[in-house]
Amino acid sequence: MFGAKADRCDIGVMVAMLLFMILSLNGVVSGADPIDTYCPSEFPLYSLNSSFHNNLKLVLRLLSSDNASKAGFYDTSIGQGPDKVYGQSLCRGDISNSTACKECIEKASRDIMNRCKSENAMIWYNLCQVRYSFQSFKVVAYTGKYPQQNNEEKKVSDPIRFREYLTYLMSNLSDEAAFNPDKNMFAAGEVDYPGNKTIYGLVQCIPDSQCSSCLTSAFTELTECCSDLEAGIILDRTCNIRFQLSQFFNASSAYRLIYPTSTGGKWKSWMIVLIMCGSVLVLALLIGLATACLRRKNDRERDEEISERTLLQELSTPKSVAVTEEGDLISSDELLFMTLAVIKAATDDFSDTNKLGQGGFGAVYKGVLPDGNEIAVKRLSRKSWQGMEELKNEVILIAKLQHKNLVRLLGCALEGDEKLLIYEFMSNKSLDQFIFDPEKRSKLDWKTYHGIISGIARGLLYLHEESRLKIIHRDLKPNNVLLDHELLAKISDFGMARIFSENQNAANTKRVVGTYGYMAPEYAMEGLFSVKSDVFSFGVIMLEIIIGKRNSGFYMTELAPTLLAYAWRLWNEGKELDFVDPMLLESCDASEIVRCVHIGLLCVQENPEHRPTMSNVVVLLGSESMVLPQPRQPPLSLGRVLRADPSTTTNPSVKEMIFSDILPR
Repeated sequence: MFGAKADRCDIGVMVAMLLFMILSLNGVVSGADPIDTYCPSEFPLYSLNSSFHNNLKLVLRLLSSDNASKAGFYDTSIGQGPDKVYGQSLCRGDISNSTACKECIEKASRDIMNRCKSENAMIWYNLCQVRYSFQSFKVVAYTGKYPQQNNEEKKVSDPIRFREYLTYLMSNLSDEAAFNPDKNMFAAGEVDYPGNKTIYGLVQCIPDSQCSSCLTSAFTELTECCSDLEAGIILDRTCNIRFQLSQFFNASSAYRLIYPTSTGGKWKSWMIVLIMCGSVLVLALLIGLATACLRRKNDRERDEEISERTLLQELSTPKSVAVTEEGDLISSDELLFMTLAVIKAATDDFSDTNKLGQGGFGAVYKGVLPDGNEIAVKRLSRKSWQGMEELKNEVILIAKLQHKNLVRLLGCALEGDEKLLIYEFMSNKSLDQFIFDPEKRSKLDWKTYHGIISGIARGLLYLHEESRLKIIHRDLKPNNVLLDHELLAKISDFGMARIFSENQNAANTKRVVGTYGYMAPEYAMEGLFSVKSDVFSFGVIMLEIIIGKRNSGFYMTELAPTLLAYAWRLWNEGKELDFVDPMLLESCDASEIVRCVHIGLLCVQENPEHRPTMSNVVVLLGSESMVLPQPRQPPLSLGRVLRADPSTTTNPSVKEMIFSDILPR
């Protein structure tokens, strides 16, 4: 009798535990707040009951359907033109219950509708994530997010040792997710940590993504922010990575890893300490001797040698960290280095026949690698410290940037005095050779030029808003916009670029660098720069494309002091078509090109707060129905004292002059 009662009690306990687990899971899905939400205010807001809003509701309904939940990952789109909505959902890989997946997506869909009215948004929960946008998801760029909950975690007692175990666990999980087809780009696991503790980790990517690259970038950020904490998480649009000291996933789908330990050594703790102290002492003596020898040299030569050696070491060391003279913290992960011999062979030893042009920091040569790929090689001036700074900025800043409207940096070569940057080859060279050459200009129609304008805009949008950090180019001009064989525009030359943190909007510098005619007035006059500085430069380029004349030398036309003053005068007189190159009017609708003049004037308004963001510019360029605000006056004159860039060995033209001092008007 007692045995029967005991069996019934055991069954009752098991049922109660099962119900508790189900209720707990439902609580995570339906009651908890999201881990994070991406709802940028820079993108346009959709109107209630608009075509975009109705398409969005249909997309979210599809994502919450039974078929989508069973699949775990679902990608769809509804609509046409500017009202088209792209949607995507992903459930965590260890959820075997499609009901839990469905409930999570339904909850996420409701929340993202309530929290966001932007045309581009994403929300992450413990068990799922939901994303929608007016843009296609085909262009993928890493934009990792750091959730607030990381700031609430406790620190571990031994961060160095903890990082070793964490790296071992997450590296193995990343390899499983990225390279094992059976895992569907998901992996979870655990590793024992000294002190009777266990580290639990999880990684996941969306299907058909560059999983390894995304997880590598995410783990780099996880290491920097959270490797001394008891838990951490990094979220991206295409992957996420997470760890903590308590189990948070389904154990049945997890790996159990054993951290490798040495078996043959008999080293005592005091012996290790003694050897380490001795090594530090010897190293200190060597450093002291080296310092004493360096002091015997000429001060100026010593400073130059130390600076260049330090910079080369920063560039040559993976995951190095460097701080610029103006306080920017920048890091480098993986750099592709080529040998000088390979580059010499590719360029026929930098022969004049392969020379593509001469810039402020050195010459550019065409080359062909042994595999037949064409490259462009920038050979920085041998004794130019500015050249070294540009190399550092380009390599560390843009080595990881991937966008079809940015010139791709393939690698670099550092041997002796040679400092080389290797880029993809652009067969049609730079934009200025087309828009300011009457013969070449006549070969392109307005549709092609409009595509070039849109390409530059999308490249800037990526730098300002879609890459992990805001990047300000600071020297955008037609010379720095290159065209490939299909006349696709690609922004180049990031030697003067600066990076902003997520919450930073503007900065100030005492060292104003740039090109006359393209610099925003607040930057030229006060050293203030922001994303709106690049918007101003973009507006100047846009107006130059339309009229076919340079802003920098426009005063010689006797039409007006500047191109901007001329455009503004004609706009106020209602004679916008007089500003347009007559050749372009033969291949376009007059209203379309007048609209572009209007957008250009919006970009070059004197007050940076009045200028649109690049996300707004992209939307305006792609829509003919959106009403444009009236532009305000651009800067009509700007006094200046110019000096030539000292790093160049040739006589610079007006367009290659650099600001030295700016006088108020």
